[in-house]
Amino acid sequence: MTERPSYVPAPLDGYAPVVGAALWRMEDARERTTSLIERLADEAVDWVPPWAGNTIGSLLYHLAVIELDWLYSEILESEPPAEFMALFPFDDRDGAGVLSVVRGESLDAHLARLHAVRARFLYSLRDMTDADFLRVRPLPAYDVTPEWVSHHLNQHEGEHRGQIGEIAAAGGFLARGG
Repeated sequence: MTERPSYVPAPLDGYAPVVGAALWRMEDARERTTSLIERLADEAVDWVPPWAGNTIGSLLYHLAVIELDWLYSEILESEPPAEFMALFPFDDRDGAGVLSVVRGESLDAHLARLHAVRARFLYSLRDMTDADFLRVRPLPAYDVTPEWVSHHLNQHEGEHRGQIGEIAAAGGFLARGG
């Protein structure tokens, strides 16, 4: 008999309740992205779609650098440590505002970068209280809360996961129905 699926959120253990619930949603989104990427062969990473859009590698790089940026700039209001910046040898965007072309890295390398940034994200919020998670950070351009950042990162990842799926399907890298 097939195990019955459960669609009941379970906040991450060891976090304040609101923080743990938001992080569970982020982890669910990452599991979906990882599951998609693990189905692909490495040749998919640098394939350029016929509409001349982004490569899968460029999108994965972008997901990681944006997550790190939001963590440090908006939530922690500090600069990322040098060891994390070393994971990002390219700017996120070129002079025209287009995602930088990131080529020559394996899917495993991209996943390792995503996992390293997520591990830092989880570690950084381990001792955060619900009150601090909901506290407004008044930045020069806007006001923001970590709660909104987690919501935004979930949407951002889901949108780019959809693009990655479209690119993979167009290149024949996903099995039918994938």
